[in-house]
Amino acid sequence: MPGKFTTFAGFEWTAAPANRNLHRVVVFRDTAHLPEMPLSSFDSEDPESLWKWMDVQRQKGASVFAIPHNGNVSDGRMFETVKFNGKPIDAAYSKTRARNEPLYEITQQKGTSETHPDLSPTDEFAGFGQWDYLASMEVRRPTHRKGSFLRQALLEGMASENAGTGNPFKYGIMGDTDTHNAAASHEENNYTGKWAFENNAKARLTGIPGAPAGQILMYNEFSSGGLTGVWAPQNTREAIWDAMARKETFATSGPMMKVRFFGSFDYAPNLTKSADFIKTAYAKGVPMGGDLKGSGKAPTFLFMAVKDPKGGNLDRLQIVKGWIDAAGKQHEKVYDVAWSGDRKIGANGKLPPVGNTVDVTTATYTNAIGEPQFTGTWTDPAFNAAERAFYYARVIQIQTPRWNTYDAARLKLPNLKTVPATIQERAWSSPIWYNPAG
Repeated sequence: MPGKFTTFAGFEWTAAPANRNLHRVVVFRDTAHLPEMPLSSFDSEDPESLWKWMDVQRQKGASVFAIPHNGNVSDGRMFETVKFNGKPIDAAYSKTRARNEPLYEITQQKGTSETHPDLSPTDEFAGFGQWDYLASMEVRRPTHRKGSFLRQALLEGMASENAGTGNPFKYGIMGDTDTHNAAASHEENNYTGKWAFENNAKARLTGIPGAPAGQILMYNEFSSGGLTGVWAPQNTREAIWDAMARKETFATSGPMMKVRFFGSFDYAPNLTKSADFIKTAYAKGVPMGGDLKGSGKAPTFLFMAVKDPKGGNLDRLQIVKGWIDAAGKQHEKVYDVAWSGDRKIGANGKLPPVGNTVDVTTATYTNAIGEPQFTGTWTDPAFNAAERAFYYARVIQIQTPRWNTYDAARLKLPNLKTVPATIQERAWSSPIWYNPAG
């Protein structure tokens, strides 16, 4: 139904060597050139085998890409800096991976894989949605952070590019639910769980009778699931697929927020005051997922975030920067660029918390704090024209009840003590990359 409800043909390739998740969702642009059978992970668990299979489909007329997901469950294998067989990554590998995988799933029911506190110790929001298990029904923990999270991978990709072996990790961002119960509910107040037994709200909280405590905690730590936003000119299969292929996408942890992010060397500071600023943003810059080639000037980024009409207000909008210095060292920094209220950034460089209106006993909150939207521009104050960098927007919502709090209130049960009662939902734009001239 073009213009109303658009679906895609696809399948999930479920490689998981030793329960280290390497899953990919394979998505076709149209239904005219579909294979009789998909490639199975029983055929091969090496992603390069999948990419070769995809090239065969292209030779037969198909347009297709793959979306890797759940890197937080890969124990460092999703973004390894070597090939599946242990050999070094080369330029051909990087080109092939980038051609086949334009997007990465940053959030879903089995957690969020933007970053981790061990990798980003100065990021106060790095601990969001940590589902710290392997891809197994048993309670087994990963031991490797590096190679499991997207922000670190974006840095490794630029380091590879500086080394002359191309960027294998140049990913746009998307999100989904990954539910196995056909409901695909993404709202905290409408959570139905991942597995069939979780359709019973009490079972979601207390687990199946006799289940070990560690396994119950594993289910309690499931997230409600995420969503993908796509900026496409029409709601058609072709237009949406093309927008995903060029990385003009954003993800949310469930709310239906809207996010736009553009970069340019030529944006005026007051651009967003113009009635047609989006048209100008495209004409003079690049949207999320794009590249800026060095001009000697610091780039200016245009941002816009709008709350879910049925959800919580917005706490703040941040821009996350990662860069490689002249010595090859990797760096990251999170900038608060727009926020609600009259808060001021403190001497410690941090913005004070927005506050909390949640009543956990009734699972209610108010929008007495926060803002409905943020719009503006920001110029990097520490820009170095010789350093390769990426930038993406992250939008943080005010505190709202987590799904377990809604369940406990409805069932008149005590709130769980093992997981948070509230959540600050969020959204992420796809990055914009800065590439030095020359």
